[in-house]
This record gives sequence, C-alpha cells and structure tokens, in this order.
Amino acid sequence: MQKAINIQNKKARFEYELLDQYTAGIVLTGTEIKSIRNSKASIAESFCEFNEKQELFVVNMYIEEYAFGARYNHRPRSTRKLLLNKKELKKLHRQVQLSGLTIVPLKLFINAKGYAKMIIALARGKKLYDKRETIKDRDNKRNLERIKKNFK
Repeated sequence: MQKAINIQNKKARFEYELLDQYTAGIVLTGTEIKSIRNSKASIAESFCEFNEKQELFVVNMYIEEYAFGARYNHRPRSTRKLLLNKKELKKLHRQVQLSGLTIVPLKLFINAKGYAKMIIALARGKKLYDKRETIKDRDNKRNLERIKKNFK
C-alpha cells in the first residue's frame, strides 16, 4: 500500500483567520505528480490568485524537480491551475474582490484515486494582537495539560 502524502501549510493557521474551505484539483505534468508522490513539495509560501479569465491559480508552490526526469522535467516554482466548480469560482472571486480576503492553500494530498488535491481556504489576515492572543491561548492550553498530567 502507498504511503499517505500529507503536505501542510502550518503557518497559514497562525497568520490567517480561516473562513471557508474548499477542496480543489490541480493541473500537473507527469514529473510534478511523481515528485509530489515522493513528498518533495512545499506550499508554505504559496498563495492563490485569479487571472483575467477568472481562473484560479496557485502561485509560488515549490515542487522539486524529479530526479529521473531528464529533459522532460518541470520548473520548480511555476503557477499551477486549480480546478473548482464554476459556482465556487464565482463565489470566491466575488469574496476576494469585495471583501479584500485572500485565498491560501492549507494542505496538499493524494486522494484514493491517485489524484493530487489541495485544500484551500478563504482567509482574512490576522492583526498582531490576534496573533498574540493565539500564542497565549496555546501556552495556556499546554500548561493546563501539563498540570493535568502531573495531577494524575
């Protein structure tokens, strides 16, 4: 059985307040999917944007070149098209245009059929005081767990 591919953007949950999540397919070439299956990808610094035809693309996603690709290899950082329903695309485009929200990738995975999928989220950037609040809550939770463990 094939190992589960689970590439996450851990920084996104800290930097952004996530409002709505979608699962999108990705248009990839042969060497790109082979590198993803080897867990040689990163979505930490990537974001999503619309082009003039209102198609959604993921920008700055890093997929390492495939070792056995030779001259058929891909560029590591290129824009890749995301596949969503037309209704979802219109809704996302409207939200981005009107509210000034952004779309960030959260997770890249391979589904049961072997296709690469990406979970994207409509997000609002956090302010500095929101980030401090998140850190404080995380530390309090960690201390509470530590006290509970010592109490038992």
